[in-house]
Amino acid sequence: MSILIIVVFVFGYAAIAFEHPLKINKTASALITGVLCWTLFALSKNTELHQQLVETKLGHHLSETAAILFFLMAAMTIVELIDAHEGFRFITDRIITKDVRRLLWLICWITFFLSAVLDNLTTAIVMVSVARKLISDKEQRLFFCGMIIIAANAGGAFSPIGDVTTTMLWIGGQISAIGIITKTILPSIVCLLVPLLFLSYKLKGDLIGVQKDAAHGAIPSGGKIMFSVGLGALLFVPLFKSVTHLPPYVGMLLGLGVVWVVSELINSSLDEGERKKYSAAEALSRIDTSSMLFFLGILLAVGALESMGMLYQVSQGLDSSIGNTSVIITFIGVLSSIVDNVPLVAAGMGMYPLTTYPMDHSLWQYFAYCAGTGGSLLVIGSAAGVAVMGMEKIDFVWYLKKISLLAFLGYVAGAAVYLLFNPIN
Repeated sequence: MSILIIVVFVFGYAAIAFEHPLKINKTASALITGVLCWTLFALSKNTELHQQLVETKLGHHLSETAAILFFLMAAMTIVELIDAHEGFRFITDRIITKDVRRLLWLICWITFFLSAVLDNLTTAIVMVSVARKLISDKEQRLFFCGMIIIAANAGGAFSPIGDVTTTMLWIGGQISAIGIITKTILPSIVCLLVPLLFLSYKLKGDLIGVQKDAAHGAIPSGGKIMFSVGLGALLFVPLFKSVTHLPPYVGMLLGLGVVWVVSELINSSLDEGERKKYSAAEALSRIDTSSMLFFLGILLAVGALESMGMLYQVSQGLDSSIGNTSVIITFIGVLSSIVDNVPLVAAGMGMYPLTTYPMDHSLWQYFAYCAGTGGSLLVIGSAAGVAVMGMEKIDFVWYLKKISLLAFLGYVAGAAVYLLFNPIN
């Protein structure tokens, strides 16, 4: 039965990886894979004791998965509420330059730090929208979009709320907010800085065909309030966890409640039809529910493998064949550009027990860096990359030729910086 579960998992993974050629949404493949893995696990032994064991383990993994999903749902809704009130114009309206290199540096560093506060997917979407307003030349804009992907993933890697994989490790107790920020911010900066320096020599002069729209007037007062309150709610989550020791999703749900109330108050004078587009209910309808169900399916599938002890066997095999943990994790980071990093991190969390590698061990911090930034090596390697690819119709081969090498140099440089100061013992 174990071999059959592995076969189901591999086929499910293949269906996810070849989503576009198969024309089957990866969420459907993930859900089927997750349910089948647990079904086969339950049928592997026909005893009452085994059934109780399966139910207990399933409940444990479902609890952990639900914590991640509620966290993401609340965070996405807050971001959507800010965007509905034009709160992000507080950033976009301040970008006024025609020098291509200066604009590149400006957009990349805004993306880097914004993704640490929001998340890399949302930040990538916002910043590509900014690039569209500023740059009309398609080829020039594609280079900017490629760097936005690298910057968003690098910025998300050093923040507990910047990337879903880092959030998974944070909620799982593998990393702390202070630990991941202090130890991985320098490698993440280097990961962006290296490709940024290289590309700065290629892009010179002024923007080709500046198309920034005329100002749309002052930012609505509601937008300023929602930007401030929403950003404050997101930044409040790590503090809430450190003070109360409650799971991060509780703090994020509290933040959503506060932002929701503020949204209702500032729009109370509008009529029902006008107020609807600013409501949290409308924001909830715009969040990416498909991605959340994908996480549910794949995390359940990985949970089944972990519960059967397969991931521990894999870790033992890698340790015996390769031996060097740093090399293994670096390879996992590269692999995350081909295979979705969510299941890879979920697998890693099962491969390395907290009893051996406690919270804030260098293994977990390096794992967060590699899984977060390795996805930039290919355009399909991260949620941010896939989103930008869809928005700008970036060709896979073009990205491979123009951006992948830059991303790889940054990835390796950042990894070297981390291991130089924090060797994995």
